[in-house]
Amino acid sequence: MNTSFPLLFVSHGAPMFAIEPGLAGKKLLELGRELPQPDAIVVISPHWMTRGEVGVTASTSPKTIHDFGGFPDALYELNYPAPGAPELANHIVELLGSAGWKARLDVNRGLDHGAWVPLLYLAPSATVPVVQVSMPMPMDTRSALKLGEALKPLRDMNVLIVASGSLTHNLYEFRGATSHGADYVEEFAAWTAQTLKAGDTDQLLDYRRFAPAAERAHPTDEHFLPLLIALGAAGEKYQTRVLEGGITYGVLAMDSYLFDSAQSTQGVSYHAA
Repeated sequence: MNTSFPLLFVSHGAPMFAIEPGLAGKKLLELGRELPQPDAIVVISPHWMTRGEVGVTASTSPKTIHDFGGFPDALYELNYPAPGAPELANHIVELLGSAGWKARLDVNRGLDHGAWVPLLYLAPSATVPVVQVSMPMPMDTRSALKLGEALKPLRDMNVLIVASGSLTHNLYEFRGATSHGADYVEEFAAWTAQTLKAGDTDQLLDYRRFAPAAERAHPTDEHFLPLLIALGAAGEKYQTRVLEGGITYGVLAMDSYLFDSAQSTQGVSYHAA
């Protein structure tokens, strides 16, 4: 039995993660060195959401988008000059269309910080082609799972899928930069790890009912949904590996997850033109 390319859910945290790697940056850097070289990277981030359809970047040289304000000047000087992959983007649109999703190419869109910040550590050379896929809205946990299922065939093409979100994401508490009440962050992170390990998809889909402090960990869903996208792309039989990232600013859990699963057919590699 052949093995599909691993995929990753990564917690990208706040933009400051780009210049403050901490434990999470160290773990992603180590993982990037350990993984086999992909032919391309496809990344999904909640910082690009499109109404009613899925957008797919098709630029040959996607720009680095600094979609944040009020941070140190050093952040705005960072650039992630990875090439794009228009041929792969076309294939993704076709793949999504065959799965019932409305999808379109976007030749102007670049990479937002939910994409390029974790890639600074995971693929620091910026030589692997990158395509970003938007999160269509409205989206719930079940449609996120289905989007991941639609993207799963990419893993058999030597493509690394990176679903970029945040294991916890309470901006109200983040702006307060307080560690008060951080116990709930640890409890939510522990529940997620245990539930993924158990393969309990039903509880993950209904996490607001089952997870401790779910409403506090995620006042809105968009930063948790990439985990469900990764789960859909992982398939029914998967193994997870936790990349412990600690907690930043007292409220942002930075754990990431590597998903491995098997396939029964020979994969076809994607090669950038």
